[in-house]
Amino acid sequence: MKKLLVYMKGYIKESIISPLFKLFEACFELLVPLLVANIVDVGIANGDKPYVVKMCIIMAILGFVGLGCALVAQYYAAKASVGFATKTKHALFKHIQSLSYTEIDTLGTSTLITRMTSDMNQVQNGVNLTLRLFLRSPLIVFGAMIMAFTVDVKSALVFTVAIPALSVVVFGIMCLTIPLYKKVQGKLDKVLGATRENLQGVRVIRAFGQEKAEEEKYKYATSELNAEQKFVGKISALMNPMTYAILNIAISVLIWKGAIQVNLGNLTQGQVIALYNYMSQILVELIKLANLIITMTKAVACGNRVQSIFEIRSSINAPVDMPQSVETDYSVEFNNATLTYATSNEPSLENIDFKVKKGQTVGIIGGTGSGKTSLVNLIGRFYDVSDGDVCVNGINVKNYPLDYLREKIGIVPQKAVLFRGTIRDNMKWGNKNADDDAILKAITEAQALDVLESKPDGLDTYIEEGGKNLSGGQRQRFTIARALVKKPEILILDDSASALDYATDAALRASVAKIEHNPTVFIVSQRTASIMHADLIIVLDDGKIVGMGTHKELLGSCTVYSEIYNSQFRKEGV
Repeated sequence: MKKLLVYMKGYIKESIISPLFKLFEACFELLVPLLVANIVDVGIANGDKPYVVKMCIIMAILGFVGLGCALVAQYYAAKASVGFATKTKHALFKHIQSLSYTEIDTLGTSTLITRMTSDMNQVQNGVNLTLRLFLRSPLIVFGAMIMAFTVDVKSALVFTVAIPALSVVVFGIMCLTIPLYKKVQGKLDKVLGATRENLQGVRVIRAFGQEKAEEEKYKYATSELNAEQKFVGKISALMNPMTYAILNIAISVLIWKGAIQVNLGNLTQGQVIALYNYMSQILVELIKLANLIITMTKAVACGNRVQSIFEIRSSINAPVDMPQSVETDYSVEFNNATLTYATSNEPSLENIDFKVKKGQTVGIIGGTGSGKTSLVNLIGRFYDVSDGDVCVNGINVKNYPLDYLREKIGIVPQKAVLFRGTIRDNMKWGNKNADDDAILKAITEAQALDVLESKPDGLDTYIEEGGKNLSGGQRQRFTIARALVKKPEILILDDSASALDYATDAALRASVAKIEHNPTVFIVSQRTASIMHADLIIVLDDGKIVGMGTHKELLGSCTVYSEIYNSQFRKEGV
């Protein structure tokens, strides 16, 4: 949590002004019991109405000045806390963007969402309340005790017993609850994970009639969170009754002793009222302090969770400087590349070795889980090889600055993802400077022109989040167009035509083959029809290359490829 305070830089002024004005407010508040004592002992005792009115006016002035100080303090505390949270969120988001797929896979999406939202909100509230109350409440507590000693030393000894007893209760409960709040946030991660999974897979759940089963899973996750929150809530709930009990006992002793001293003539009635008011102030402030500590406890626990994300470093380290260019005929080279995921003990790819010339089309085929997507992810260095190396234009991908390397590559992932906005906005993800002509050309090449022409608003057609107002095939064609707008040197189509009919798929491949800048194309597909005309076909099985060559060569030499081909063409009657 301490390391996050670096993001308070730029809000030093606000962080000073806010507690300072709260201290001014506290000082004015500490004067009020003395004014009340004077009203009782001087004004009321002597029947001096003008004096009573005068003291009341002074109290009103102190109240308005205190209100002004409180407003100033609230404003600057809010400004500092919101600014701090904004800078931290921006830094956290930037840091998450810098992490490789390995770290994202390990952490999980639901965990990162919790850190960015719930945890950061708790931290923001903690900073706000700390600036407002962290100095004010202790000043009132100890200030009231000191002021009580100025009224009567013997009676004020009650304060010296009550305050340490209250401190033991407050800080003892705080020490117990800090680790428990951390557990609560962990349970919240699970609930958010279950929520996200159910919302994304709602159609599958309904298709298989698993609503009841998912409800039970969700109930279990929320019941665990509920039980943990209740447990920590019960401990936290002890704070108010215990502090009230100690303070009410102290007040009772104070009034009892004060009454005796009044009877003996050692104290006036006004002084007893002043002592009681100081004790009441301590009561109110300690309750505030207790709530502040609970909030701070949550904030510290959440801040530590946020900090733990910052402490994770990407497993991919890239240089800043450009490598020297190398003369080569090869666009992509895999030299005995092996990939083992961080969450796995067995390699997902093993001894992958092949070379692709510039402008060639490469088809990658294999059964489910054979490592097709893993292979193409190594080209853009979304994962790092465990052994061997991958080269682009003769240079190891590890020697490229990441931005420069990925600028060369246009990738269409398995899941067609479009973002909320117009079609034009989505196409400019490929090239932010692309004009409408370039966008229309890419859309035509991706066989999506008919979809565009069917929309009355054309490029200004609004796309909902994830492209929900488009069909699966339409989404895939627009994501391909987005990659083509970029005019990449290397185009990777990762099973990106699975929702297209055979005619559209064939037209798309023919169109891609005629692209003017002649990119190197990788086509990952389950269909032999999609890759059979490729210059080179790579057949994967269980992370290993079991066949490599042209369509005709593989039919005679690779059992896996021929089985896939025969099963599909026999089934489809082609």
